[in-house]
Amino acid sequence: MSLRIGVIGVGRIGRQHAQVVADQPAVGTLVLADADPALAAAAAAELGAAACPLDEVFGAVDGVVIATPTSTHAGLLVRAAEAGLPAFCEKPIALDVATTRAVIDAIDAAGAPVQIGFQRRFDAGYAAIRAAVAAGELGEVRRAHLLTCDPAPPPAQFVPTSGGIFKDCGIHDVDALRWVTGREVVEVMAWGANRGAAFFGAAGDADEAAALLRLDDGTLATLQLSRYNGAGYDVRLEVAGTRGTRVAGLDNHSALVSTEPGVAFPGGAPHPGFYPRFRAAYTAELAAFVRVAAGQIASPAPPAEALAALYVCEALARSRAEQRPVRVADVR
Repeated sequence: MSLRIGVIGVGRIGRQHAQVVADQPAVGTLVLADADPALAAAAAAELGAAACPLDEVFGAVDGVVIATPTSTHAGLLVRAAEAGLPAFCEKPIALDVATTRAVIDAIDAAGAPVQIGFQRRFDAGYAAIRAAVAAGELGEVRRAHLLTCDPAPPPAQFVPTSGGIFKDCGIHDVDALRWVTGREVVEVMAWGANRGAAFFGAAGDADEAAALLRLDDGTLATLQLSRYNGAGYDVRLEVAGTRGTRVAGLDNHSALVSTEPGVAFPGGAPHPGFYPRFRAAYTAELAAFVRVAAGQIASPAPPAEALAALYVCEALARSRAEQRPVRVADVR
């Protein structure tokens, strides 16, 4: 089998994704498209791929990887669905519930498979916690703690269209929590703070956030998000039960330092950003998408999962804005 896979959007993560796709044995042709044709042509020359006008790519490939700005995801997913193409799309589908539902309706009507870019489902540490929970190794799960802390803020122009810190950063944690525990979030209480650049507050966003999430079995989870984690990129998940605790992201590249006497931890430099931290997971999820496009497996992260995570993030944003607990059912 020799697949033709298109990558739409050749910015930083798009180029990374394109290289991973090109390395898959089942991919015979890599086609790059971008709103800026010159950018697509330059990336194609660099990667030994073909460049294609954005309006023509849907008729030239067997599947597409969408790595464009968030505001374009919905329209491109619908176009891929209407063309009958399997699609991989970075999260989120859209920043609001109504648009996300409409896109999913279009995808369901067309019948083409879609995989959302929740790469933590492909991270070895997160997968190991999920397996331990399923096997009962932790006993009855009682608590979880999640962090996504960036070492430096995104560009100012990104923030107003990002959807806010919960939908941009926290959605990965919410998906991981649901996926690892197999439970649903039923209620949240969230707080945000503006301690850094003024453009966060000007956009109605926060640069520091914390939240308490209650799951449907009574498990309590805490979530911390930051745009200013000076120690480095810090992403972790801790799940504790009556028989044990498991932690993902605690390794020699963790962005923290133990102060216990005689303890030299961690032993390596912190991860500088999200791609080095999750490089193996990104590779694994795109390898899975190639199998989805080939019709070999079902989508491991279907659009309904993105909607479920968005409901929780919408509740978190509403809780922060209104300074009160919010039930996820009220968002649904």
